[in-house]
Order: sequence, then structure tokens, then C-alpha cells
Amino acid sequence: MIVNCTRTLLLAALCLTNLPWAFAAPTQIDHLRCEYLENPLGIDVASPRLNWLMRSDERGQRQSAYQVLVATTPELLQQDHGDLWDTGRVDSDQSIQIVYAGNPLASHVRCWWKVRVWDKDGKPTAWSTPAFWSMGILDPAEWQAKWLAYTKDLPFDAEWPQSAPSPVFRKSFEINRPIRSATVSVCGLGFYELHLNGGKVGDHVLDPAFTRYDKRAPYVTYDVTDRLKQGQNAVGVMLGNGWYNSGANDAWNSNTAPWRDRPRMLLQLRIVSDDGSVQTVVSDGSWRATIGPVVRDAIRNGEAYDARLEMPGWNAPGYDDSSWAAAEVVAAPKGVLRAQMLPPARVMESIAPVSIAEPKPGVFIVDMGQNIAGWAQLKVAGPAGARVVMRYGERLDAQGQLDVRSIAEHVHSGPFQTGVYILKGKGDEVWEPRFTYFGFRYIEVGGFPGKPTLENFRGRIVHTAFHDAGSFECSNDLLNKVQLLTLRSYRGNFVDGYPTDCPHREKNGWTGDAHLAAEQAMYNFDNAAAYEKWMNDFKDEQRPDGNLPGIVPTFGWGYQWGNGPAWDSAYVLIPWYLYEYCGDARVLAEHYDGMRRYVDFMTAKANDNLVSHGLGDWVPANTDTPTVVTSSGYYYCDARIVARAAAILGKTDDAKRYNDLADAIRRSFNKTLYKGGGVYANGSQTALSCSVYQGLVESKEKDRVIAELAANVKRCNDHLDTGILGAKYLFHALSDNGRHDLAYRIATQTTAPAYGDWIRRGATTLWEDWGDGASRNHIMFGDISAWFYETLGGINVDPRQPAFKHVIIRPQPVGDLKWVNAVHESLYGTIACRWRIEANGLAVNVTIPPNTMAEVYIPAPSEQAVTEGGQPASKARGVRFRRMEAGAAVFELLSGKYEFLARAQ
Repeated sequence: MIVNCTRTLLLAALCLTNLPWAFAAPTQIDHLRCEYLENPLGIDVASPRLNWLMRSDERGQRQSAYQVLVATTPELLQQDHGDLWDTGRVDSDQSIQIVYAGNPLASHVRCWWKVRVWDKDGKPTAWSTPAFWSMGILDPAEWQAKWLAYTKDLPFDAEWPQSAPSPVFRKSFEINRPIRSATVSVCGLGFYELHLNGGKVGDHVLDPAFTRYDKRAPYVTYDVTDRLKQGQNAVGVMLGNGWYNSGANDAWNSNTAPWRDRPRMLLQLRIVSDDGSVQTVVSDGSWRATIGPVVRDAIRNGEAYDARLEMPGWNAPGYDDSSWAAAEVVAAPKGVLRAQMLPPARVMESIAPVSIAEPKPGVFIVDMGQNIAGWAQLKVAGPAGARVVMRYGERLDAQGQLDVRSIAEHVHSGPFQTGVYILKGKGDEVWEPRFTYFGFRYIEVGGFPGKPTLENFRGRIVHTAFHDAGSFECSNDLLNKVQLLTLRSYRGNFVDGYPTDCPHREKNGWTGDAHLAAEQAMYNFDNAAAYEKWMNDFKDEQRPDGNLPGIVPTFGWGYQWGNGPAWDSAYVLIPWYLYEYCGDARVLAEHYDGMRRYVDFMTAKANDNLVSHGLGDWVPANTDTPTVVTSSGYYYCDARIVARAAAILGKTDDAKRYNDLADAIRRSFNKTLYKGGGVYANGSQTALSCSVYQGLVESKEKDRVIAELAANVKRCNDHLDTGILGAKYLFHALSDNGRHDLAYRIATQTTAPAYGDWIRRGATTLWEDWGDGASRNHIMFGDISAWFYETLGGINVDPRQPAFKHVIIRPQPVGDLKWVNAVHESLYGTIACRWRIEANGLAVNVTIPPNTMAEVYIPAPSEQAVTEGGQPASKARGVRFRRMEAGAAVFELLSGKYEFLARAQ
């Protein structure tokens, strides 16, 4: 309440001191989103949340009220009639996380919606362009479909353990009336490909996303109105094993997963005729089934395809399926059917290889030029039965041959990352896998008929199809390359709806890797929906005592070995990040009990308020850090977050309890681990920066600790000496305490251990360790990108007003940097800070989106040294001088675009 009152008074003061604006383009409303998604189909949230953006070039523009209309048809909406929900005018500046509160929503209902707002002057905008969402199948009793499988004549292959040919299903049906609309909901486990009337439906790949199938079975809804016709139609489904039936013997027991079974599918097609009647086509015992050309597929092993077994027209009307068997009606998986509410995996980019070599006769090495996740598309011509074998990896040995030893070591049966294509012998043939993916830069090709060229291959980059939400570039090309490597590693480790450690060796949802990279993801990517899905996976995996397994989803592995809070804290940190960066209080409410139980689990393991179990600072450069430091640091952090979440949710007693716990942890931490003279534990960079970053240092000792941390870095010749935890703490601890210069020197080193050393040695993605990179596509060192945005670019969230409702802009010109361009697309719109050192001073261009405000720090010796738009900054429209602080003039800004200049002295 105090914050809101202060903000209102400041808005009034800023507006009163400014002259009216000249003509500006009309304020517009766009970017309508439901549950973070654009026009989502088949959601199962009873009261979905709505967001929109306010667009205006006018400084100080803000929303004073809004009206949302939701209707069952676009025609009603066009008439400004919301038969589902008409909010009327609501006096509020809230434009995100608006919870639907209209009439109860039934299954299959398509909800058309639009919004208008009233601006700061009380003038209404035009209505937005309509958007929509549709409801899925909300009542389990409404599922008329039966689960189908096919197990007849499915021979196993000793080389591909427990992998049988992919089953194929089809059903012909007739539509006798004109079609108004049609939707299909399908769940195919492990993966499926859906076909209608001769072609694949949609552009999803690797659907559905991996989850714990004995808890949830995700289904996906498609609009197929344009794919159907009056008369004869045909629907088909091809299944792959995926994670549902992982047969490889591996280190994480995926072949003994509690849900493991033969692939199966469920499909329900709903056709609404022009007269309103409904026809339903469902999977049942009348379907036909056989084996298809995917003769082997296994998520860890690869895929084999025999083009001679193709059945042209199998997915189209009129195909003779009389030789096919009847599909088998089988038991449903134990998991509850739930709508898949996140962007799907897609082929996001197609790239050409850069070279082909022949290290030995008949064996070719195709170099894609960068490390990617996905697969290769093969174009080949040759005789029927010719067998092309493609093995995927990320490094070559001294002889230029593929070397997969460092990434294949944990898969103990079957091939590793292998694609096999058997030609049908009919002209040019094009093939790419359907039901697996690989992490690779190089492809070893054997059995190719003739000598391949670059035109025979395309690299298909695959990941969850979230949009980019930021960009960072600067005058230092090394940092630009680090940023690029981070983006590539993040995308390559978010392939199938959950974050992984690496896309080749493990494909596991390691929780520590993910939370360390989550804040940079909040700046770089629009991925909140996928994180919300992953938090539900945590809920499914957490045991009643609060224990978590370290990888999520898990096959049952990981609960007993003691991965510890540096990993498990993802279940506390990521919901909190979603609140801070997206204003998402619902995720806190939905997972509060699990977050609290995890802190209680640590309390049960604590000794004198300290926790010493866990992995600790994984892969340090040189110096190990006692695990009690990092584990207790996360214990403290988690307790404080649970207390904050409790306060937000109105749980006053819990807020006090967990704040008291955090205070006790802090006292014990300092009593036991502080050695005096600025030294914690063994004085490692991680021990010191953890203590500072996590807020454990007593205020009177902080300067000593920072001085000792700086001295340690100096002793390391301005290099880092941390593992993955310290790599996050170090940069922020230094910059948050005025040592931007030192943090910058660490970031720009080119000798080991350093990001620049990886780049010098040819890295195209982030590596797993500071040495040779056991894996060369890991994201766990990626938080440096968040430091780029927050420190060099100066864009910071204000946790007191989350989701960038109040922005803190604090750029840091440092070192040899000449300019920085940082942009983040927040839920309120574009935030940008672009600065450049010019002959007459420091130019800082700032963009603040409508309906928000900002506090901006301009490095300058005085208020008088700063101009905006050529006049004294404090006299500019939308600007109010606040104070001088730490060598910067601090101004409060209304929304708009600003051009500051801090004059050179």
C-alpha cells in the first residue's frame, strides 16, 4: 500500500510539471495472451489468466481502467457483446495476470476476447484485435475414446533393446453435413504423429512433452476444420516409444520407469455441423493397425527407417487396410489426462553444413559448423535396400573421426545417437527422424551410395518453440559471442518441454542446471508457460516428506543419493522468479505447499541450522568449496522465499515462522563459517561470493568480505576459480558491491579458466567444465547473460513491483566497453537501455513501456551534468530528479523514450 501511494503521488507530480504532449499516434492494445500463450487451443484451466500490452509513443501514458469482453462467437464480440464475460469498466492499472471471472466455461468452448483501456486522461482506446482461447475436455467422463495399442507381429531387435517397429493406426469415417468447425484432441505415448486426409497435422515434433506419465498424460488439441471435408475422410496416427517406453539400459534406470509400457494412443475428434449437431470420431476397436516404416526408435539410441515399408496413402481416404489387424483396446496409463499448455517442440531453424571430410574410405564426416540439438535431414538417391548409417556427436579424434566416448558412456545398450535410413530406390529420397533427437555438431555417415555433397544434408535445429524476449549486444565481441553461446545452449537444452543438462549424453532435467540458467532465460526468452509445466512435474515427483530427486522428471532414480539444496531449490527459486519477472502469484499459490515442504525437509536434515549434504559447487576450476557453505546458502535463501511467498498469500503465521528460520540459519552460518577478516570457510571465491550473494553476511563485515573476494580474484590473475554455483554468485556479488571493473575483467579473460578460453578453443555452445568440456553443450554456466542485462545493460526488475511494473535502469560503463544495447520484452512491453560513450559524454537512450515507471541511474558527477533531449534533465517531460547516489544522478521516469547525455567534464 505504501509503495502504491508513493507511486501515485509521484505520477501526479511528474504530470503536473510537464507541458502537454504534441500529437502522438493513438494508443493501441495488442499482444493479447491467455496463460502466456497466443490463441491457445484446448486448455483446461477453469479460470485462465489474460495479459495485454499497451502501445503508445506518448510519455507518461498509462492505463487508468480496462474493459474485457469475452464471447462465444466473433460476431457477438464484433457487436461489443460479451455473453461469457463483460467486466464493464474496471478502474485499475493491471494489464497482466487478469483472472477470468465470467460464466463457467464448458468443454470445447471457444472464447473470443478483446480489450480496451482508458488512458491517463480517461480517454478510451479502440478495441484490440480479437484473440481467442478454447477449452479442452474438462470432465474425464467426456472422453469417449479408448486407448489403443498394437503388439502383434512386432519383433524386437537385439541391437536395439526393447525397440519394436512403430505401430501405425488408421480410421476411415464419413461426414454427411456441412462442417462449421472441427477439433481433435490426441495423446500418443511416448511420441505421436497425427495425420488427416493424406498429410501430417500441424508442425509439432516430439509431441507430447515429457512428463511423469503415471501422474499426467498430456493431450494436445488441434483445429482441423480446414483438413476435413464432406464425404469420406481418414485419420491416422503413428507412434514412437519416446520416454514412455525407453528401452536402453542407462545410468538413470529409464528402462525401469514405473509407467513403462508399449506405445499407445487416444484420440477424440469433434465435428460441429452448420446446424449445430455434433459428430464424434474416437479411437476404439474399429480402428485398424499395422507396423510402419519406422522399424526402430529409442530416445537414447536413435531411429531406423525402412523406406521400402512405406504405405503410400495410408493416411488418406480410400486406402485398402483390409490386411491390417484390428487395433487393440488397452488399459489407460495411470496418469490423469491433462491439456498440454506450453509451446510445442518444433523445427525452429534449418542450417547447411560447412564441410564434409572423408577420414577413411567410405566414411564421411559432416560438420554443421555449430553444436545443435535436433537431427539431420538426409537427401539421397540409390538402390533399394542401400543402408545409410548416421552417427551423431560433438567432437572428433586426432584422425578426424567421430569420438562419442565422453557422451555415450552412460548408455549401456544399443547404439548411441544413430540414424539409419534404408532406401526404397525411387529417385531422390528425403528423410529425417520423427521420434528422437540428438546433440551434435558432427555426423559420421557410412553406406552412402556415392560421394555426398553439402546439399545432401541439412541441420534441423529443434527446441520448445518459445519466442525470444530480449537481445544484448555490446562493443566487446567476446561478450557478444558468450551471449550467442548462451542462447544456443539454452535452446538446445529445452527441446521437449523441460530443461535438460545436455541434449546428447543424458537429456535429463537436472534441477541445478535449470535454476542457475532460469534468470537469464527470463531476460532472453518468453518461456513462462514451459516453466509452469515443469513446476507441475516437480509437484508430481516430490515425496510426502518433501524430498526431490535431482532430475525432473525422473524414472524413479535420484531420491537417495543426496543431490542437495543446490539442485532441489529449483522448486523454490523458479516459482519465485516467475513471480518476480512475470507477476505470477498463482504459481506461488499452486506450489506453496511443495515449496514449504521442501524447506521442512532440509530442516529435518539440518544440524544446528546448517545443511551439509549435496553436490555443492559442481566442477570448480581449481578450488573446492565446502558443501555446507552452498547448501546452507540455499537453505537460507529458500526459507526467506517461502516467508515472502507466505506473506503474499496472506499466510501471516507461516511468514513469521520461515523468516525466523532464515534468521536462525543466518546466525548459525556466521557463527560457524565466518573466520573473521572477511573470510568464510576456506576463503574460496565461491564461499565468499555465496555468502554475499545469498545475503548471509552481516552488514558490518560486508566490506571486508568484498575486499577479500577481490584479493582472491587478484591472486588468480583476475580469473574466476569457481564451479557452476560460484559462477552465478561471483559476478553479481562483485557488481552489486561496486566492483564492476573486476567482474568485467573476469568476464573478458581469454585464458583458462574463462568463457573466452572456450571460445578461443572453438566452442559454439557453453561447455560443461572449464577444462576440455566432457560435454560441449551445457547451460549451467549461462547466468552470465543475466549479468550482461542487469549490470552492463542496466535492466533490473524491482521485486517490490514485480513483472517490471517499476523498472530499475542502472547501466555500468566499464572497462573498454564503448557501447551496449540491451532490450527486454516484458509483459508490459519493450524495456531498452542503449548507451554509448561519445566525444561530449555518455549518451543513454532509455525506453520504458506504457503503464510502468522507472528509476534510472545516469553515471554523472551531478544533476546539472545531465541533459535529456538537449535540455536540463530535471526539466524534461516525464523526468524528476531524485538524488545523487554512488556517482550517478537518479531520476524517476514516466513511460516513454528518453535521450540522456551526461556531459564529459
